[in-house]
Amino acid sequence: MKNTPLVSVLMPAYNSELYIAEAIQSILNQTYQNIELIIFDDGSSDKTRQVIEGFTDSRIIKILSDQNYGVVRARNEMIDRASGQYIALMDADDIADPLRLEKQISILESGQYDLCGSAQWVLDEGTGQIKKSKDKFSDADLRALLSVYCGLCNSAMTGKAEIFKRFKYDTSILTSEDYYLWVQMAAARSRFLNLPERLITYRRYPAQTSSVHLEKFKLTTIEVQKKYLELLGINPDFYPRHLPFKQRLVNGIGLLRELNRRFPGVSLKANAEIYARFQYRRNGVYTPFTRLERLLVALWASLLVS
Repeated sequence: MKNTPLVSVLMPAYNSELYIAEAIQSILNQTYQNIELIIFDDGSSDKTRQVIEGFTDSRIIKILSDQNYGVVRARNEMIDRASGQYIALMDADDIADPLRLEKQISILESGQYDLCGSAQWVLDEGTGQIKKSKDKFSDADLRALLSVYCGLCNSAMTGKAEIFKRFKYDTSILTSEDYYLWVQMAAARSRFLNLPERLITYRRYPAQTSSVHLEKFKLTTIEVQKKYLELLGINPDFYPRHLPFKQRLVNGIGLLRELNRRFPGVSLKANAEIYARFQYRRNGVYTPFTRLERLLVALWASLLVS
């Protein structure tokens, strides 16, 4: 009888013929080998399916759709099919470091965390430049910062399968479905960790920053931020946005107070980053005073629960 794999790696694919072979091979070459790799070809119109079918490794499970349903449905179907104790997410155009799963499973098996991500290399497909990602690593910082942005890279995340099967991706929040997934898990007290090692190379495309995409993302981001505050029992009017001085002191300090009470140990840097979302950050004569205000408010928030 075939042994049940400990880790199910989920890889949705749509018109990914240029990169998917490298993505698949990076998973098959992991130093941790007790895995299954579920690949969902979501009705690709290029040669993605031919590339997938060229792999014969017995650990690969292929789901081949003739219709394009979208990445959210593809991910949720793969979550349903996953048989591992842990689920690792992987996009068809990214590259996993050979040690990725070994390092993450070691952390998760210790029982201290429920979900484990990592820092990344960010490859700009438009320019060919590769940069280091800017990350936060502790559970308190990651969960507090979800109130202002998503500091977790989808392709770098591995976690307990039971949590993914409980929440899944919300089909009503497109363009920010990953953000909302982490928000739900964080509000339910799942414990997060980012490893400082760069275990994923994440590709960034010019199309990802198009004006159409950004406008939709801005709207759904606000929706997710408000939902997160509601789930935490915080007034959703505290959601982060630029405000005049008096109002940002009320809202910004109010949000920091509530977050630091719920997540003891938020760093000074993370508190400053959260409060910055309430400030006008244009360079100019007032910049030193803006930074001083940010530092003082962050210091107050950091000392609040110490």
